[in-house]
Parts: sequence; structure tokens; C-alpha cells
Amino acid sequence: MQMDGGTALLKALEFEGVEVVFGYPGGAIMPVYDSMVGGAGPRHVLVRHEQGAGHMASGYAHATGKPGVVMVTSGPAATNIVTPLADAYLDSVPIVAITGQVPYGLIGTDAFQETDTTGITMSITKHNYLVSDPNDIPQVVHEAFHIATHGRPGPVLIDLPKNITDARNPQSAMTWADPIAVDLPGFKPVLDGKPEDITAAVELMLAAKRPVLYAGGGILKARGADELRALAEKLNIPVVTTLMARGAMPDSHELNLGMPGMHGNYTAVMAMQEADLLIAMGSRFDDRVTGRLDSFAPDAKVVHVDIDPAELGKIRTPDVAIRGDAKRVMGQMLEEIGGSAPADHQAWRSTLSGWQENYPLAYEDAEPGAKLKPQMVLERLHALSPEDTIVASGVGQHQMWASQYWKFEKPYTWLNSGGLGTMGYSIPAAIGAKAGMPDQTVWAVDGDGCFQMTCQELITAAVEGIPIKVALLNNTYLGMVRQWQEMFYDNRLSEVDLSGPVPDYIKMSEAMGCVAIRVEDPDEVDAAIERANGINDRPVVIEFLTEPGENVYPMVPGGKSNSDVVVPPFQQKETAK
Repeated sequence: MQMDGGTALLKALEFEGVEVVFGYPGGAIMPVYDSMVGGAGPRHVLVRHEQGAGHMASGYAHATGKPGVVMVTSGPAATNIVTPLADAYLDSVPIVAITGQVPYGLIGTDAFQETDTTGITMSITKHNYLVSDPNDIPQVVHEAFHIATHGRPGPVLIDLPKNITDARNPQSAMTWADPIAVDLPGFKPVLDGKPEDITAAVELMLAAKRPVLYAGGGILKARGADELRALAEKLNIPVVTTLMARGAMPDSHELNLGMPGMHGNYTAVMAMQEADLLIAMGSRFDDRVTGRLDSFAPDAKVVHVDIDPAELGKIRTPDVAIRGDAKRVMGQMLEEIGGSAPADHQAWRSTLSGWQENYPLAYEDAEPGAKLKPQMVLERLHALSPEDTIVASGVGQHQMWASQYWKFEKPYTWLNSGGLGTMGYSIPAAIGAKAGMPDQTVWAVDGDGCFQMTCQELITAAVEGIPIKVALLNNTYLGMVRQWQEMFYDNRLSEVDLSGPVPDYIKMSEAMGCVAIRVEDPDEVDAAIERANGINDRPVVIEFLTEPGENVYPMVPGGKSNSDVVVPPFQQKETAK
């Protein structure tokens, strides 16, 4: 079948089952967009900024488990997706990015809108391609999707020179051939753990008196939530779910201790610290979880399971290292355990229950006439929304409160930028998630700082008919930076004040095609949320005017041991009594 390279690209995307592409046209990618005229190719969502396209692809992938696709032109458009690519790389999100490039013969001449896209993105992608022959397009696209989704997922980039996609250029002529089976020795993951390692790990798990299952985002990437729950219940082992693993174990489950780390539940933080065995499953001992590494879980032996061998021993040397897919390894462990009974955990459970009773997640109610407590807003959002609601968070205080106070009962309902910490992530990610899961309610939880970075994508949502809902927690500050300046810089506040007469978020949101609601009275919160949940023909933004000085607790100060976790001031007073 004879065709041009641009048409071949669209056909290749359809061959891979792509349903939607998030993108923005420009000079070097224009031939591909010309091939779309008449409706060819997957659905295209026209974004308002290329960064938004990348985060939409990420949100789509998080929510659906399928790779997200972003397509932009060369030069500044390609550099605008560097942040989403880095974000996806750190959080192991499968994305295929397609970028236009100047004609092949002009590469290296500093042509208009030329950048070395493959060079720039080499360190933040699993692999990237610079295609020089249009006949290679079907196979390259096929390989890109394979690499993005196999083993540890991640982003892959395809750079396409304009001359090989332009129907008017003879160099674009190609003969379609269905892609052949992928033969990529470097991307053949080891899925099953070695039997001797499984046996060694299970022996430690059966003998441990104070075990903790340290569940990371890799469990969700492996679709292993059921196996995690079965393993925890089989051995009566408490579970902590990292920021990237929220929803992998139902929050209502008696064995779930919640989120560990810098702003984790006191019990989850201290359980890891006092454990005699950590079973790290698809987690990477991130510094936000470990605190000061030399004092982290000092008495714990470690079983570490990860599909990426580079993670094994990178931060903490394990006693048993198992390279493999988390879902399959947990299945092997369950088979190895059989009818064996674990050690007595009664004393351990009693200790954990004491911490849970004395140091629950809690906040003080707002004083009469004061602004809203953000924690209360999130509790009400959760209570009034469907159980399978997808929550996409920005980065900062609101991110931590969302993870703490939204109770996640199902996997794949929590989207956030964990590794890179990208402000402005939530709105475009929510749009991507809603595009992929149109029958589920999708809330973006944002702060006023994050909102101003990517709110233009609300226009995309309105125009494309993607009715997300936004909870804007407006505390008039860059809240997390203010909290650190207050606590660790003697309250010397520097460039964190966002208060003032502008912007007017209601007028902004309405101008972008949204229903906009402002809430400042606690008695108005429920009605506003219920109204928003009932609107499904356009985006909704609720601006909640929240307490400017509210801080996130618990907190492990940066560089400190997890044993130094700081609880809210009112809990400190109760302890002192």
C-alpha cells in the first residue's frame, strides 16, 4: 500500500489501538496534521500549551493503564514537553511523544525551530528515535509502544523530520508494511523471581515479628492490587502505600496504615522506622519516604522486589533482592507460603493500634468567621463524590492534604506528580484522565499557585467537551514554600504572597467556558460540591477560600530522621499532658 509518511504515522497509531492524541500543530509537524483533514487517525485534542498536552497524556495513561500519546512540532514545542517527559520518566508512566523536526538535510544547520530533541530528551526517556526513512515509521511506532509499556513503563520519543512526512516531498513516499514482532534484547524484562529468592524472602516474612509491606507505585503499574491485598491478609502484615501507590490497598482495610514519608501518617512513618522487616514491593526508597537514610528503619531486614534491576540496592542494600514483576512475584510468594503460618504479630498490632489512637490524622476546626480548613473541604469532596472518582492533584500543600484526607478505596483513582513534583500538573492530567475514562467523575485538586500555571487548559476542556471539575484551594500563598520559610527560615517570607485583587478566579474560569462557584462559608461547601457533581456538560471550578496559615502535618523536616516526625501542635500539647 503506497502512502506518504504522515498518513503512515496515523495508520501506525491506529494499528497500536490509539484512541486519542493530545497535541498542538506547527511547521515541522504540519504535514501530519494535513493528513488528519477529513477525520483520519485517532481523536485529536487540541491543547492550549504543549506542556498541557504532555500532562494530559500522562493523566490518560495513569487512569487507563494504556500509553498516552502527545504530538507537537519542533523547537520550542518540543522543549515545552520536556517537563512532562521528565515527569513521566520519574513516575514510570507510559507515554509516546511524537515531535516534528526540520527536514533531515537541515539538521545541524541551526534551521528555524531546530533543536536537538533526541539529545535533549535522551536522559528523560526510556528510548528515543530520529527517523530518517518513512518506511521505518510503522516499525518504529510499534517498537516505541512496546518499550513504553513493557518492563518498567516510561516515555519514548519519536522525532520525525518534515521531509519524510510531507506528501508533497518525494522523500515521504513509502510502502506500508505491518510491523513485525519486536526483537529488542535490551527491553525484555524478567517477570518471575528466582525460586531460591522467593523461598528466602518467604522465610524472612514468616519469621518477622514486626513486618511492614512497603507498597510503591510499581504495584499499580503491574496491576497487582489484588495480589497485594491477598499477601497482606495471608500473613497479617500491615501495609503502607506511598504517594504513588494510593489506592493499591483500600484505605478502609484494617491492615492499611496509610501513606508514609515526609507528610505521611504518624503510624505509617513509625511502623517503617520500628519494623524488623520491610517488604519493599515496587518502591524505590525515595528520600521523601526514608528521611535521613542512615537512620531509616535501622533494625529492619529488607526484601526488595522491582522489575528494574537498577533500583535493587541503589539506595538500601536488601537482604533479598528479587528482580521481577510485582504482581507475578507476589503470586509466587503466595504459592510458596501455602498453608504456613506467620509469627505472632499481636504485640506489633498492639503497638500500631496505640499510635493510631494517639496520633490520628487530625486538624483543628476553623474558628467562627475564619476561612475554610482545606482538610475539611477534601473530606467533604470525598464524602459527596462517587467511590470511583478520579482525583488529580497539583503539587504542594493541597497535594499532601488530598492524599491524606481523600480515602482511596480503588486503584487508579489517584493521579499526581510524585517524583518531579510538577506544579500545574492537575488540570491537564485530569483532562487526560476524563478523556480516557469519560464515565467516571474526575476532580482536579489545585492550589492557586498551580492553577495559574496551566489553567488555560480549561479552554481545552470546555471546547472539547471534557467536563472535569476543579477544587481550587485558594490560600493566597505558595503554601508549601511558605510553610518551610515559616518553620525553617525564622518566618522570613520571601516571594510567596499571591494575595491581591487579581486574578479574579471566578471571572477567569467563566471566561474559559466553565461554571464557576466561590465558597467562603463552611455551610456552603456541601451544596457547592453537590452542584458541581451534577454538572456534566462543561467544566466546573469551585474556588474555596481557605486558611492562609494552615500547615501540613505530620511532617518529617528535611534532612531529619523519620523518628523526628512532627505532629500538629495540638497533638504535641496532648502528648505533653
